[in-house]
Amino acid sequence: MRGRYPNPAPGLHRGFSLLEVLVAFVILSLVATALFRLFSGALNNASAADDYSRAVLVAESALAEAAAAKPLREASQTGSVDDGRVTWKTTVAPYSPPGISAELEGAAEAMPLRLFRITAEVSFAAPSGRERKFELATTRIGLREAR
Repeated sequence: MRGRYPNPAPGLHRGFSLLEVLVAFVILSLVATALFRLFSGALNNASAADDYSRAVLVAESALAEAAAAKPLREASQTGSVDDGRVTWKTTVAPYSPPGISAELEGAAEAMPLRLFRITAEVSFAAPSGRERKFELATTRIGLREAR
């Protein structure tokens, strides 16, 4: 016996061949590419959610400000925040619910109060460059203006 370990059988090779190593690298690169795409998509979704959250806060704030006006009158206001990245427009207009009878509408005209619909429309740029818009609305009771 020449050493501690016997000689391997004559055709038996130890280690990996070049082809096996290349196949392993290809599989590793495919998995890494898929993971990078997954993380990239998640970051884009998080960014879009942040933009929507900011726009919703702006819309809620503008809607609350327009609804708090005393007395409530027909009006329209515009503005922008975040250096013009988010623009908003509020509108206060008389409102008649759909589907009410003419008789009920006539009775409502005689009352000193009326319904107003207050809307806040917000627009902001998407990461793709397109403009995104959404609208929040509420209904309030206000005094009917004297004629």
